[in-house]
Amino acid sequence: MSPERRYDEQEIAAIFKQAATDQESAQRHLPHTEGLTLAELQQIGKEAGITPEFIARSAAAIDRTDHTQPPTRFLGLPISVARTVDLPGPLSDENWDRLVVELRETFQAHGKLRRDGSLREWKNGNLHAVVEPTESGHRFRLHTVNGSAQAGLFGGLAAFAMGLIFLLLLTFTDQLADKPMMVLTLVSVLGLGSMGFTAFFRLPRWARERARQMEAMAARAVELADAQPATALPELDPSRRLDLDTLAEPEDEAQARTQHRTRL
Repeated sequence: MSPERRYDEQEIAAIFKQAATDQESAQRHLPHTEGLTLAELQQIGKEAGITPEFIARSAAAIDRTDHTQPPTRFLGLPISVARTVDLPGPLSDENWDRLVVELRETFQAHGKLRRDGSLREWKNGNLHAVVEPTESGHRFRLHTVNGSAQAGLFGGLAAFAMGLIFLLLLTFTDQLADKPMMVLTLVSVLGLGSMGFTAFFRLPRWARERARQMEAMAARAVELADAQPATALPELDPSRRLDLDTLAEPEDEAQARTQHRTRL
């Protein structure tokens, strides 16, 4: 039997390079509509040592609808953050309670609970978290509006507009002195600065933080809805409880008692 062919380093490098080139070329010629079925993905994962169940879960997560909605805007700036995700199943009462605890810890707010049939809501000011039924199952929806940022933008705009208007009125009526001009200019600058600080620093930082928190809570809601409830132990029927007094005595013990009575 002839020994198996062995390749040196240069030949190995050439083989892998050619194989990679051929694979890339073949993938470019595949139709865009061609793909793999779940069964094919599970078979590939099985060969790689991945359990088919986890492949199916990952595929289900990809298939879940991730709803997006346009943010609420004020003066052209987005002042709201929202996150909606479909759940793989309903949330049990126990898992809903767990989710509420994590909502309170994440957003550092106690909030109020409301339940209407299968609809559950946790609310704290402008922040809403809702689990609601849909035609295809259930979904978890988070939404909040930054009311303080809206007030800051409105206040800054009002200060800027008021200072500018009075400045123009005094200018046209030829009653503008040095001191009023400085005060009105300062009011306008402060109003404009307040708007800029809110729009370019405070609001984006708040939106990033809320989006991160909502992403984490949406993932947690999916995880809790996907979790199987713990199986409760069946209660023991009182009529079928074991009565120790009715058990038959062991044979050795019964013989020992008989011998003792015989001696007496």
